[in-house]
Amino acid sequence: MKYDREAAMGYHDDWESLMNDVFGAGGRVRSGGAPAQKPEAKKAPASLPDLNKTLLEQQKALDELLRAQNTKLKKQDDTTQKALAESRQMLKDMEADGLLAKGTADTPPEHLGSFQGLAAEVKKTVLGQDEFVDELVRAMRRPFVLGVEPPRARNVILISGRSGTGRHFALRELAGRMAARGLLQSDACAVLDLSLYPDPGAEKLFLQDLYAALHAPGEIVIFEHYEQCCPAFLKTLADLAAKGSAPLTSRYLVNREGILVDAGASLAPGAISRIDPCGKYLIFFSHKGRQALADTFGTRFVAALGDVCRTRDFAPESLAALAAQQLNALSQRVARQLKLTLSAGAEVRDYVAAQCTRAEGAAGLAGCCDRIFRALSEYCLQKDVLQKGKVSLSVREGSLWFSVNGGAPAPLFDLLPAAYTGAVDAVRQELEALVGLQPVKDYVFGLADHVQVQKRRAAAGLKTEGLSMHMIFTGNPGTGKTTIARLVARYLKAIGALRGGQLIEVSRGDLVGRYTGHTAPLTNRVIESALGGVLFIDEAYSLCRGEQDSFGLEAIDTLVKGMEDHREDLVVILAGYTKEMTDFLAANSGLASRFPNQIEFPDYTAEELMEITQSLAKGKGYRLDEGCIAPLLDYYRRRQETDSRTAGNGRMARNTLERAIFHQSRRLVAEPEAPLDLILPMDLELDEET
Repeated sequence: MKYDREAAMGYHDDWESLMNDVFGAGGRVRSGGAPAQKPEAKKAPASLPDLNKTLLEQQKALDELLRAQNTKLKKQDDTTQKALAESRQMLKDMEADGLLAKGTADTPPEHLGSFQGLAAEVKKTVLGQDEFVDELVRAMRRPFVLGVEPPRARNVILISGRSGTGRHFALRELAGRMAARGLLQSDACAVLDLSLYPDPGAEKLFLQDLYAALHAPGEIVIFEHYEQCCPAFLKTLADLAAKGSAPLTSRYLVNREGILVDAGASLAPGAISRIDPCGKYLIFFSHKGRQALADTFGTRFVAALGDVCRTRDFAPESLAALAAQQLNALSQRVARQLKLTLSAGAEVRDYVAAQCTRAEGAAGLAGCCDRIFRALSEYCLQKDVLQKGKVSLSVREGSLWFSVNGGAPAPLFDLLPAAYTGAVDAVRQELEALVGLQPVKDYVFGLADHVQVQKRRAAAGLKTEGLSMHMIFTGNPGTGKTTIARLVARYLKAIGALRGGQLIEVSRGDLVGRYTGHTAPLTNRVIESALGGVLFIDEAYSLCRGEQDSFGLEAIDTLVKGMEDHREDLVVILAGYTKEMTDFLAANSGLASRFPNQIEFPDYTAEELMEITQSLAKGKGYRLDEGCIAPLLDYYRRRQETDSRTAGNGRMARNTLERAIFHQSRRLVAEPEAPLDLILPMDLELDEET
């Protein structure tokens, strides 16, 4: 409340006048308010005045004065409260307009400019990472305690841990609350993806983006994927962290748009020869720890690190809390959008918690709840109008079921289109229908068993173990390598081992550039397009044509690095002829060690080729006469024994059928009454030279 000096002075004057009316200047009581007279020595004493009456009158005057003063003070208090309310509403309006950080208006006054209770506040939304939150708050508080003089970096921080453990979410939550407390001017974070600058040709782009990030709004600059950045640019970042500035190899100017441009040989005033951190927090994200950072940047950079903050794998109780949090948000979303009240027990919570996979982390929980919402949305879309009611979720035989208003339970995810279900059985049947290749099928089906067991271990709170699924397919032409690769991509998606399931088929021309500096970006773009799926490289041995093939070797190096960086989100399958692939892997031992699954595709037997021919014919709407079987078996047997590599295996069966169909068409022109779907022995062309 504001102190009104004038009102206080007026109150003091009124009180003094009142007291002087009751008491004289010497403290004597006056009667009737008349001036006191000095008594004569020899007169008889006069009658005493009615002091009670006088005091009562003065008390009434005093009460009236106090009442008026209280009324005035109350009006001032109401005005103050109204001003505070208007100020708070103005802050909320500024928050809504993006001029202030969210939560500024609701931050208690005692927390403004203080870290007190900040970690506990962040832990209310960032669950299961209490130790990491404490480390992160300590890292952000460090420059406030130690003091840092701009333009040096406030602090250099490494944030490490698995994907899906809340690293980015925790930083965003903390930045928002720091901005609300006035500890940061803004909660904005500039992000620099260092994988966009893999080779020296990207130097100007790197410097422009770095300068823009350091001069962007906010006080936090995030660096992602330093492992994929050109080593020459990492020195610039190391200088920013360790020395407080980084020299530029040439002089630059800042144009009107704030973009750094090369000044060339001109002596323009205001040219820039150094880049400063601008007093920002420099935060590096990585799945790896301090040692990997030292291997890349050197010990000088690591020594400049103020803090290393690492997320931990979620404990079972933390996953349960996260699942409960996600289900609570889902319940609110269902009530708001679908007008349904969601009910789910502990078994549903545990089902959602089990969706935390090694590849996705806690993001798998959010994905599961989103899938539940889409399934319930499909149910509502089948109705003419949205009907209020209660939907109950339950778990039966490892899958989610739902019931509306006490009705009969039904499988929840059956409501989703087939594209979302994965179609495991359909892909498995398609694989089983392939002729032969039993060792290959056994391996592929074994992957499903491994994924299922790891999910059960996660649900039980046990550690899970990833499985390297990179493969090498070797074998002669036509043995089904490409066909199996396509089915493997679909099958891994169906069983939940891959999030995408796409198959990207490439060869040397898609990976190897035409000039220096072109190969690495080209290969990285192909890798990025295959993330979440399978990258299939046919005739992989063509990537390297000897020690002098620098472009091919660069493609292999980039591929190996990409496999390491995305080992949980990418499956690479190399395919080629047996002899060539053996020579290729012998020349690249580092590559061979990253492919633990080398599968040899055997040549087809004559009987298997016969079965393939009949299957192909049936698919095209034809049938083979019984008289065709013996000559075809004899033909296939002789060709395979002579040279199965040049014979073509499955391709030979397809080519043989296509030639038979061609000859049958010519025969049917002369025999219009003959069956249109029957292939006779005379239609076969079994020349050894074809």
